[in-house]
This record gives sequence, C-alpha cells and structure tokens, in this order.
Amino acid sequence: MLLNDLMTTLQLSIGPVILISGVGLILLSMSNRFARVIDRSRLLSKDFNSVSDIERIRIIEELKILSNRARIVRAGIALAVLSVLLASLLVISLFLGALFQMGISVFIVTIFILCMLSLVTSLLFFLADINLSLKALWLAIPPEVITNVLELNQPNHLQ
Repeated sequence: MLLNDLMTTLQLSIGPVILISGVGLILLSMSNRFARVIDRSRLLSKDFNSVSDIERIRIIEELKILSNRARIVRAGIALAVLSVLLASLLVISLFLGALFQMGISVFIVTIFILCMLSLVTSLLFFLADINLSLKALWLAIPPEVITNVLELNQPNHLQ
C-alpha cells in the first residue's frame, strides 16, 4: 500500500470515526434514561404496599408505562450499539479493501446504509421514550394540580 493510498483511506475513515463518537454521546444519554426508568420503577414498587388502593391503580399504570419505556430504551440502545459496530466494521473494511486492493464498494455502501438505518431507528425509539415519559409525568401529577395548570394557561378575556 502506497502512502497516498493510506492517506486517502485515512481521510475516508474520519467520517465513521466521528459518527462513532457522536453515537457514543447518544448512548450515554440513553443509558441515563434507562437508569432513571429502572430507579423510578424500583421506587414505585417499593411504595406499592404502603399506599391506598387509588394510589395503587396509579402506580400500576405508571409501572406499565415504565415497562414499555424500558423496552423501548433497550431497543434504542441496542440499535445505537449496532450502529457503532457497523461504523467500526466500515472503517475496518475501508482499510482492508485498500490494503488488499479489493473492490468492495458495494459492501461498504451497504454497511454505511445499515449503519444509518440503525441510527435513525435508534433515534426514533429515543423520541418514543420521551413521549412515554410525558405520559407517565401526567399520571404522577395530582388531578387538582393539572386543573390549576390548565386554568392558568387559559387566556383571560376580561382584561
């Protein structure tokens, strides 16, 4: 392999390496959200036997949402990890293809597309988790507080 070929390969590999770094930050955020879901589930489960029947119903509903969130975040994390693995395989393929003068363009494009699809799907799961967390928030807020907030948000036509 000539130095020029190596330099070109290094330049091509910069994009996937930056992608790996960015997805690493997304994974950090998702891992934190996953930990929060687990912690909240444990807290609610611990309080379950010491609350009234009405509160138990609310806790059960919130635990259902938290269970869905945990599955969604786990899937998002798995897809983000898959994206990083595919980006790593892409870098390895770039160097092996250049080193052994192999025509693997179709393989490289396929890996890149799979990497991006995995990342996009992971981010969609991330958004789904955020939407479910809002649903759980509304369950945790007492109805009288919700009523007061809604009244405060109404435009006052008398002024």
